[in-house]
Amino acid sequence: MDSPAQLVIIAGLVIGLVYGAVGLLSGFCLMSSMRGWLAAGDGRLVRSYALAIAVAIAMSQFLAGEGMVDLGKSIYLQPTFSVPVLFLGGLLFGYGMVLSNGCGSRALVLLGGGNLRSFVVVIVLAIAAQMTLKGLIAPARIALVQASQTTTGANSLPTLLTTLGLGEALSRVLCAAAIVVALVLFAFAHPAFRRSPGQIAAGVVVGLLVAAGWYITGYLGADDFNPVPVTSLTFVAPIADSLQYAMLSTGLTPNFGIATVAGVFAGSLVTALTTGRFHLEGYSSPRHMLRSAGGAALMGIGGVMAFGCSIGQGLTGISTLALGSFIAVAGILLGTTAGLRGSLRVQPLAVA
Repeated sequence: MDSPAQLVIIAGLVIGLVYGAVGLLSGFCLMSSMRGWLAAGDGRLVRSYALAIAVAIAMSQFLAGEGMVDLGKSIYLQPTFSVPVLFLGGLLFGYGMVLSNGCGSRALVLLGGGNLRSFVVVIVLAIAAQMTLKGLIAPARIALVQASQTTTGANSLPTLLTTLGLGEALSRVLCAAAIVVALVLFAFAHPAFRRSPGQIAAGVVVGLLVAAGWYITGYLGADDFNPVPVTSLTFVAPIADSLQYAMLSTGLTPNFGIATVAGVFAGSLVTALTTGRFHLEGYSSPRHMLRSAGGAALMGIGGVMAFGCSIGQGLTGISTLALGSFIAVAGILLGTTAGLRGSLRVQPLAVA
């Protein structure tokens, strides 16, 4: 393994360690954010998430504008994508997230804190994602994509503005600035959030971690002879790859995603042990386990179809300003809302 590739893996581990610690201490999670906002009227977590998006966009677009990272090499800014598959994948992921009481990254964080329910979620998510990527479900996914994909030259908000005659640099600045300002105003308009330094810090740190991932893989990891994929924080495919690597490590090479997954678990575990937060938890009933596993399967399938999860698309994809990412995130938000409110609401289980 050459030096740039080693650097990417080490950096991925460090990014994961920080994310795991922050996630455990702050409760950073889109599903928890939506639940607190829609059901309990507590908007602090959702504003922490909004702040993370703002920081991720600002820093990622700065890196791209300075020529330090070519975001066009990521999976999010491809000229061809399927709107129906991205949206449907987002719907499945969002609803599955409610069934499992958290996304893949949250499951890793909770697993480090001793939550054994999250072990089932991680394993089932990994298997379902691998089946959708390369296994039994893959042919159906590929057929859906081929039947509905669209090729466009305007695959992001900045490129959409350039079709109106604006320059590339100005389009990037205008789009990023408009979204960042709106998100920051939304976050800090809430008095309770302004009085929550821990949630503010969590949003800033997670947003910076997204930009750090781009910098590590797109700049420090750049190598003409052995290039690494340009990516950042995302969890569905990396969790699937991590399970495969754990079972079949001979002949396989760890990558940024696998290192990040390991780091998140380790960071959460160390933080839980050192702060007295570690305690074992299990399922309250077989029905609880079935619901959780079903949600994990939906997240694995939907996350692959949507090219990412609530972090992979909700933060990392959005930071590229890709149109496909906004479509996927719209599906995730709608699926999550359907699971939390309305006729399709996931009913709370009775505590045993």
